[in-house]
Amino acid sequence: MELTYTMRGEYLLPNLIAPEQPEVPLGKYALLRRTYLQEHRKAHFTTLLTSGQLTAHLMEIEQAAQSRMEQIVTQLAKAENVTEELKARDPMKWVGLMNNFRQSAEEIIREELIYS
Repeated sequence: MELTYTMRGEYLLPNLIAPEQPEVPLGKYALLRRTYLQEHRKAHFTTLLTSGQLTAHLMEIEQAAQSRMEQIVTQLAKAENVTEELKARDPMKWVGLMNNFRQSAEEIIREELIYS
C-alpha cells in the first residue's frame, strides 16, 4: 500500500482513510464501551477504528453483555428463590427484587466488560 501525504503548515501528514464499516445500530453496552475507549483508551480506540475492527468489537461487547446480564439475573433470582409464584403472590416485591438483581448485574457487567 502506497501512502500519499498532504502538507499542513510545515508538516507532511499521511492521507489515511479508515476502512468502510457497516452502519449497525449500537446498543447500550456498545455505546458505553465506545465512549469509554474514546475517553480513556484513545490508542486502543484509534487502532480498532483504523483497522476496521471497531464495529465488530462493539457488537461483540454488546452480545456478551446481554448474555451475561441474563445469566447473572437468572442466577441471582434462583439464589434468592424469586419465582413465578412470588410474582403472582406479591408482584411489587417481585419487581423490586428483579430491579435490584438487574442493577447488581449492571455493575458487574460494567466492571467486567465495559471498563476493562
